Amino acid sequence: MSEYSRSPRQPRKKSTGGSGGAPGGARRGGPGGKGAGRPVAGGKHAKPARGTKGAGPRFAGSTKASQPTRLPERQARPEIDVHDPDGVRLQKLMAAGGVGSRRVCENLIEQGRVEVDGQVVTELGVRINPQTQTVHVDGVRVNLDEDRVYLAFNKPKGVVTTMHDELGRVSLEDYVGNREQRLFHVGRLDADTEGLLLLTNDGDLAHRLQHPAYGVLKTYVATIRGPVQRDVGKRLREGVELEDGPVSVDSFRIVDHQPGKAMVEVVLHEGRKHVVRRMLDAVGHPVVELVRTEVGPIRLADLKSGRTRRLNKAEIGALYKAAGL
Repeated sequence: MSEYSRSPRQPRKKSTGGSGGAPGGARRGGPGGKGAGRPVAGGKHAKPARGTKGAGPRFAGSTKASQPTRLPERQARPEIDVHDPDGVRLQKLMAAGGVGSRRVCENLIEQGRVEVDGQVVTELGVRINPQTQTVHVDGVRVNLDEDRVYLAFNKPKGVVTTMHDELGRVSLEDYVGNREQRLFHVGRLDADTEGLLLLTNDGDLAHRLQHPAYGVLKTYVATIRGPVQRDVGKRLREGVELEDGPVSVDSFRIVDHQPGKAMVEVVLHEGRKHVVRRMLDAVGHPVVELVRTEVGPIRLADLKSGRTRRLNKAEIGALYKAAGL
């Protein structure tokens, strides 16, 4: 018999009688009563507890043998049939979307790293409709529509952010007006502000990137009149009151100091008209020059003024992710 199947014998305790009970604490029933002088559990006359079959000793913190611990049952996620018999093979669309070669895309599908409309797909024969369905690889959306255009444009100073200006001023039409697709500009830059402007014919993405509810950050580098007061960053982060309501920055830092002026970086997700200029003016530092350097994950980098470039597949996927698509 196993050494854990029963406890060692214990000596019988003598009954002392009287109402005071046994020294060291009497067992239930009192002296001379029912059960008096009975050996402890595991002794010669001990009986296994009802509902157990010779179970071993119970240790502190253990679970009763008759009540085993049960893990909560997970609710199975309902499966959705994403297959469209009239669609295009998934791996072909992925390859056309720049994910990789056809074979690489097949491996990604078999590894369970591809989702169609939120449903993991592991079969190679699945066909989908690229116009109505979405595909994500490792959580990053893949652009399936070859007609969609995504451009980064370095807007020069003096250019009006509109596709056509009735006053005849230089506008975006002078730079991208010869394209077949109708392009939207993501947000605005006033005529005196230069820098990164995204252009696309993806209306849903354009809306999300510029709407403050989605929290896509925009980064600006401003040359302001200095020197910069110590509490400027704190005041901007806590928020300043403008004529159209309070506004605050997500980040602020001093980039460089020069006699009588300074260069600062401002990051925020607001998109109100002239918001950066008005905020800095409100804290006593009017803007001399202003450049937008980043929109979400896209950077201006070394793109020359007045030039455009197509965003690559990784950048488009990063924009989708930033916009929650």
